[in-house]
Amino acid sequence: MSSAGNQNLDELPFVAPCNILDFAAPVRWLRLGWLDIKRAPKQSLTYGSIIVALSYGVSLMVWLYGGLGLLASILSGFVFLGPVLAIGLYSISCQIQEGLEPKLGYCFREGKRHLSNELVFAVILSVVFLIWARAASMIHIFYPSDVSADWTQFIVFLLVGTLVGAVFSAIIFCFSAFSLPMIMDKKVDVITAVITSINAVLRNRTVSVLWALMILFIVAIGFVTAFIGFIVLMPLVGHATWHAYQETIDADAWPKHGEIKDD
Repeated sequence: MSSAGNQNLDELPFVAPCNILDFAAPVRWLRLGWLDIKRAPKQSLTYGSIIVALSYGVSLMVWLYGGLGLLASILSGFVFLGPVLAIGLYSISCQIQEGLEPKLGYCFREGKRHLSNELVFAVILSVVFLIWARAASMIHIFYPSDVSADWTQFIVFLLVGTLVGAVFSAIIFCFSAFSLPMIMDKKVDVITAVITSINAVLRNRTVSVLWALMILFIVAIGFVTAFIGFIVLMPLVGHATWHAYQETIDADAWPKHGEIKDD
């Protein structure tokens, strides 16, 4: 890593190589994520509580000013914005890995330090999210208007909605599976981080599908519990994502923040 500190940014590769994962990797990441919660319960659960409070606040505003249809679209798009919301959890895991006592204040300072890259990534996710929200509202044309409609018409509505949602979710997952932890960990631009994430997902398709399904299941539990479950589940997924990045991406060529000196 010391040689990376003297490396010119222009000489770095365009994409970080990735490791080939075994089928048990997602379970391993969740186990490591749970250990991080146990090592920093106050910090992790406080962060999860903040996310839950934000979720209630946004839901209330959408319900009051947008109605049920928009609320459903916003909630279904939670998976798109979740990776950005979890960036502080990556910092907590990183602090634990470095042998430090995790501090939420440090997480927020880290967020400010990577603000430009985070904003670019957030804009990308927001654009996709807004397109999804629009697509979700358009899907309602398939909803039967006749109260006596046959059940097959409802199946068509559900299938179309599921297919469209799956396409958008797959795109966002490829973009964000490993990119945000890499941005927080290394001095890397958004494009390189996103391409690295896409490359790693495509090279580990089976494991990536399993990991994505596990995340969707966990998010579904959070919704079923009226967001309360996210107090624990959000930190679990956030910490696990950090360990997924650590095991999957070989980013040694990139220096940690502060190691490169501008000439």
